[in-house]
Amino acid sequence: MTSRERWTVYPLLLLAIGLAVRAAGVAEPELVTDSLTAAQIRCRELLVETEDGTVLIHMGRVVNGGGGRIEIKDASGTDTIAIGTRPGDRDGRIDYFDADGQPVTESAGTTLPHNTSEYARRDSNPQPSVPKTDALSN
Repeated sequence: MTSRERWTVYPLLLLAIGLAVRAAGVAEPELVTDSLTAAQIRCRELLVETEDGTVLIHMGRVVNGGGGRIEIKDASGTDTIAIGTRPGDRDGRIDYFDADGQPVTESAGTTLPHNTSEYARRDSNPQPSVPKTDALSN
């Protein structure tokens, strides 16, 4: 092979190899293990599922700037309790659901003057609010 042929063939060969490797793509890694020990785990969403794929616990970010939320479900995947914010809302709350997964009660924290907090319960059977106390406060 002459020098001129080498200057034509080898660059084309390297280009073909590069395109073939790029087209193959890189699969995203998947970790499968029975046990994991870590000091810190960072993720955007965490799901706890049963063997058949039913979601029991869903922790993640709420769409539309709502913040974070933890949803706990029963064995059939029906909502039982949710802790966090709702879409488009910054207020933290706890939502309680009935056996059909329909919301029945909501508990929300409200800020009072002088940086004290009050527990507020909103449902069909309102209870008096209980002020939050701190044994170490003066």
